[in-house]
Amino acid sequence: MDWLLPPDLPWPQFLRLLRHPSPPRGWLEAAADIPDLRRRPQLLRWIAQHRKTPTHLRIALLARLPWRLLAALAEDPSAHPQARTVALERLQALWGGLTTGERRTFALRAPRPFWGQVWKVPDARVLGAFLQHPRLGLESLLGLIQVPLAPAQADALLRSRWREIQPVAHQVLLAMDGTFRRQEPPLVLGQAAPWIKVLPPEERLILASRLGHPPLRRMVRTWAGGWRAGLDPNLPPE
Repeated sequence: MDWLLPPDLPWPQFLRLLRHPSPPRGWLEAAADIPDLRRRPQLLRWIAQHRKTPTHLRIALLARLPWRLLAALAEDPSAHPQARTVALERLQALWGGLTTGERRTFALRAPRPFWGQVWKVPDARVLGAFLQHPRLGLESLLGLIQVPLAPAQADALLRSRWREIQPVAHQVLLAMDGTFRRQEPPLVLGQAAPWIKVLPPEERLILASRLGHPPLRRMVRTWAGGWRAGLDPNLPPE
C-alpha cells in the first residue's frame, strides 16, 4: 500500500487511508499539516479521533473543530476514548456561547452526557428538537421528567411524538402534581387535561391515589367517571 498524501493522492483514497487502523509512523502528523485540511474540518476530525494519533496532536486538532463535529465525535464509539472525553470538555466550554438556534440544532444530536443540561433550557423550540433525538428512549425520557416541570418542558412534551405514550402521560402528571404543590407553581391545572385523556379510566384511578395536589386529584378522579366505585373502593377521601 502506498501511503501518499494529497495532492499526490485523490481525496477519496486519502479518506479511506484515514480509516485504516495502523498507518505508518508519522503519516497522521504529516496528514494534519496538509494546508487544504484547514478547509476540510471533517478530515481533521478523523485524524483527531484516530486511535494512533499522538496525544499532543489530538488535543491541538480538537481545539480547531466546530461544535457540530465535536458532538458527532463524542458519540462515535470508534473514536479514541481520549478524543471523546476532550470533545465533551470542549462542548461544555462552548455551550454557554451557543445561540438559541445553535442550541436547537445541537439538541437534536446532543451527546448523552448533555441530555440533562439540554432538558433545562427554557425554550420549547430547543426542547422540541431534543425530544426528536434519535437516541432518546422511553426510559431516558421518563428519568428527565421530574419536579419541577417547567412551562417550556410541558409545552414541548405536549407537541412531541411522546404525547400519546401512556407511561409519559403518567410521569408528566406526577411531575405536575409535585410542581403544583410548590410555592407559586409556573403551571396551570388545565395543562394536565391532555395527559389525563391519554390514560384509560382505570389508570386514572390508580394515578389519583398517588396525587397530593387536591385540585389535580379531583380532576383525575372526575375524568375516571364510573370506574371509580368498581375498581378502587379504597381511594382516600377528597
